[in-house]
Amino acid sequence: MAGMPPLLKAALPVVPGVNLLPGVRRTGGDLPALTLTRHDVPVEADHVAAYASLCGFPLKDTLPLPYPHLLAFGLHMEIMTDRSFPFPAIGTVHIGNSITQHRPIRLDERLQVVARAENLRPHPKGRVFDMVTTVHSSGEPVWEETSAFLRRGGDDGSGSSGGGAPSFPEAPPTGTVWDLAGDLGRRYAAVSGDHNPIHLHPLTAKAFGFRRHIAHGMWSMARCVGALENRLADAVTVDVAFKKPILLPGRVAFGSRRLDDGYAFSLSSPGSGAPHLAGRTRNL
Repeated sequence: MAGMPPLLKAALPVVPGVNLLPGVRRTGGDLPALTLTRHDVPVEADHVAAYASLCGFPLKDTLPLPYPHLLAFGLHMEIMTDRSFPFPAIGTVHIGNSITQHRPIRLDERLQVVARAENLRPHPKGRVFDMVTTVHSSGEPVWEETSAFLRRGGDDGSGSSGGGAPSFPEAPPTGTVWDLAGDLGRRYAAVSGDHNPIHLHPLTAKAFGFRRHIAHGMWSMARCVGALENRLADAVTVDVAFKKPILLPGRVAFGSRRLDDGYAFSLSSPGSGAPHLAGRTRNL
């Protein structure tokens, strides 16, 4: 399977029958001790501009704060589609994300990007693990990320409090509503490389239990950070929890509130108030 496209490799473990074949079957066991690295990674200004436009960031000579996630996404997929990885990539749910930017990263820097999976633990709905990414520039740590993923079912950790969701300060809607087009998932996939079928079309999303296709969680995080970008410190941590999926096309209400050390922010349904995302920033 070495030359197989990443999306096909990700899908095979959830195909009945195929998921039992050696090299495809996932055992649900421990995480592998697998660390992957990209060396001397350049930043493409045109790609950054396309991302900034889609996610609401101004064009600058530094990277939008969440952008390095895209430089690591291929490593994340390599890890989760490796035959040693215990869970299928398709159907694994991104439930939370934390990014720390130690300083802004210039467009002309060349980066080292390192990713690994760790901290497998019980959760009331299954098991959770972290995908941890670090980015260095000339040996200096400049950016790091922890993405939490839920695998439902199996050893569900019932009765354990170890998987409890973090709490966030409230950030009620402040009157800003964003209209999201039906092709948002396809446009973000084209920029990010994340072509998970739940984000692309109603038909492909229905195959995985959704009424329609849904927005990428990392787009929703980026759009919120873009709305706050001119108010954030250069050294900052951004934490989010992804809650109810955002169906496409759709509308979301943005809220933000000043805190002593940063901002609280949220996305919710303008009609029902159902929460889609809760987050906060903390100055370092």
